[in-house]
Amino acid sequence: MNKLTKTAIFVAMIFAAQGALACDYPQRVNVPNGASATKDDMIAGQKGVKTYMASMEEYLTCIEADEAAAVLGLGEVDDDTKRQREEMFNKKYNAAVEEMNLVAEEFNVQVRAYKDRNR
Repeated sequence: MNKLTKTAIFVAMIFAAQGALACDYPQRVNVPNGASATKDDMIAGQKGVKTYMASMEEYLTCIEADEAAAVLGLGEVDDDTKRQREEMFNKKYNAAVEEMNLVAEEFNVQVRAYKDRNR
């Protein structure tokens, strides 16, 4: 088996392993409507948001580990390839963090609406 064939098999195995161990993006939590929600609804919503945030933290940790493994698997690559991979990873990571911030802000808005309604 020549070196090119071995390299192709190795790369195919890496991509297959990544697909099998892919990081699952958590499903977005439903935030209760503070204008009409009961206290129990808001408590359940809070628990859901906390669970979602923990799942997103796990997702972020997973994609960091996947990226580190992928970079190691690539071996020596040119600076342009490194920069492109880093940019793609940063966009993916930052989008997930932004989604977390949006969910947190949405829940906070609904908590304020709930408190205003129950004064």
